[in-house]
Amino acid sequence: MNRGIKRLTGGATVLALAATLTAGALSGGAAALADQTREYLVFYADGARDRALTAIGASGGTVLSAEPRLGYVVARGPGSRFLESLAGSDAVEGVSSDRRIGRATSVRAAAPARPAASPSRDRASDIRTVTVVADEPLADRQWDMKMIGATADGSYATAPGDRKVLVGVIDTGVDGKHPDIAPNFNRELSRNFVVDRPKDPNGKLLDGPCEFKDCKDPADWDDDGHGTHVASTIASPINGLGMAGVAPQVSLVNLRAGQDSGLFFLKPSMDALTYAADAGIDVVNMSFYVDPWLFNCKANPADSKAEQLEQRGVITGMQRALDYARKRGVTLIGAIGNNATDLGKPKKDTNSPDYPKETERTRKVDNSCLSMPTEGKGVISVSAVGPTKRKAYYSDYGIEQTDLSAPGGDEFDGGKEYDATKGILAAAPQHVLRAKGLLTQDGTPRSESVIRDCSNGTCAYYQYLVGTSMAAPHATGVAAILISRFGKPGKGGLTMRPADVQRLLYSTAERKACPSPRKYTYDIELLAKESHKCEGAKSRNGFYGHGIVDAAKAATVTR
Repeated sequence: MNRGIKRLTGGATVLALAATLTAGALSGGAAALADQTREYLVFYADGARDRALTAIGASGGTVLSAEPRLGYVVARGPGSRFLESLAGSDAVEGVSSDRRIGRATSVRAAAPARPAASPSRDRASDIRTVTVVADEPLADRQWDMKMIGATADGSYATAPGDRKVLVGVIDTGVDGKHPDIAPNFNRELSRNFVVDRPKDPNGKLLDGPCEFKDCKDPADWDDDGHGTHVASTIASPINGLGMAGVAPQVSLVNLRAGQDSGLFFLKPSMDALTYAADAGIDVVNMSFYVDPWLFNCKANPADSKAEQLEQRGVITGMQRALDYARKRGVTLIGAIGNNATDLGKPKKDTNSPDYPKETERTRKVDNSCLSMPTEGKGVISVSAVGPTKRKAYYSDYGIEQTDLSAPGGDEFDGGKEYDATKGILAAAPQHVLRAKGLLTQDGTPRSESVIRDCSNGTCAYYQYLVGTSMAAPHATGVAAILISRFGKPGKGGLTMRPADVQRLLYSTAERKACPSPRKYTYDIELLAKESHKCEGAKSRNGFYGHGIVDAAKAATVTR
C-alpha cells in the first residue's frame, strides 16, 4: 500500500472556540514563533483538553482550530522544540505534523492532463436500474469476478446491489466521467479533501502543475488512476460497455484524501472518515497505509521522542476517526499491504521516514508497531490472491492481521514468467494513460496491460493492476451486496450494523487452508526466492483470514 489546505469542519462553533483559545491562555505563544514553525495535529487525552491547551501554550505554540469530534486541535509550534516539550505532557496522546502521511497500496505515477468531457450523471436518483441479461464485453478477462461468483449467472442475477447503498472510496480520487463509472457515480455527495501541491517543502516535484482554480481538483477527478480502478472493481455498472464491478448497481461516492502523486496526509484521511460517518456512507474502501512511518511505534527506542510522539499521533488520530465512523454505521475495509511481510512478526523497517525524501533509515521494529489503518481496531483487512488462489507474492499477511482475502492479482501465479493479464482489470482514466505514454495519438493502447472497449460510439479504457489495493474493493463490493439485501432505511439510504456486515462477510467466505508445507516458497523470474509461513487453521489463518470473499454466497445467504 503504498495530501490539502487544512480546513476544519464543524462550523462557527469550532471556529469560535479556536479564536477564544488563541486569544486566551495561548496568546503568549505567538511571540515565540520562529521561521521554522510548522502546523501540527495535537491529540489530547480523554478529559484532558484544557491541560493539553496549557501545554501547547507553555511549549510556545498557538492553537489555530479544533476538532472536538476526534479530540484534537491544529496548532502552530516551533519545530522539534515544540514536539519535545509536548512529549513530556500526559495530557497529549500524540502529535502529527500536518503533512504527507500515506501512500496508495498500488502507486502508479501520472502527470496531470485534462481529458475531453464525457457524459455523466449528477445525482444518485439518476442511476439506472438494469436487468442482467448477459456478460459484459470484457467479462472473459475478469478471472477475479469468476472466482468470487460475481457474474451474470451468479450474484448479478439475484443481488446486483441497490443504488441506495453508498460506497465511499477513500483514495486518490475517482474519474466520475469515465463511461463505465458515471452511471453509478454520486457527484452530489462526493468530496475532495485535498489541495494539489506542485512541489514538496524541499522544492521537489510532488503533484505537478495545478490544473484547476486554487489547485483544487473537482470531486470527479483522478490524476493518479488508483482510486478510479478501485471504484470500478467495486461498482462499474452493467451497461454493455467494458466490465462490471462486484456490486454493479450500488452508488459510488468519491471521498478523496490522496494527492495526485498517490500520497496522503493524516488530516484529509480523518476528514474523509468523519464525513463518511456524518453523510450516511455505508461502507468505505481504504487502499492506503499511513506513514511517513511504514510501522508506527509508540515507544521505539530507535526513534527520538519527537518521532515517537508523531507515530502515536498517527495511531491515535486514525483510530479515533475509525471509531467515529464505525459507531455511525460505516463498515471499514482496508488493504493489508504490499511488502510481503508477516505483520505479526515485523523485524525491521528500511523505508521510514519516507518524507521528506531521502530521510529513510533502517530501524528495528516489532509487533507493537502498527500499520495504519489496516491494523486499526474495527477494520476488516484484506490480503491478495492470484488466479490459482495462492497468496500473492507481494501481499502482507499475519494470523492476527488477515481477516479476509480476495483477488488482487499476481503476474507470476502459475509460472515464473510475467503475465499482465493475471492482474485485475478495471477502469482507467484516459488522461492518465495518455500521460504515461500508454496510448498512441489515436487512442490505441501501446501495452498489453491496457484495454480499450467501444460501444455505440463511446470508448472507455481499462488497465490491469495488481496489489492488495485491488483485493480490498472486492471485499467492499461484497459488503455492499450484503447491505443492499439486509440494510434498513437510514441516513443516506440504507444502513446496516458493521458488526453484522462483518459476520456475514466471514460466514460466506470460501475457507482456504494454509499450503502444505506451510512455508511456501515463491520462485519467480527476476525476483529472489522468498518464503512465507502460513499459520492457523482452515477456519482462520494468516494467508487467507476467514477465507476468500464470495459474492455468490453473499447474494443468497440468509441472515
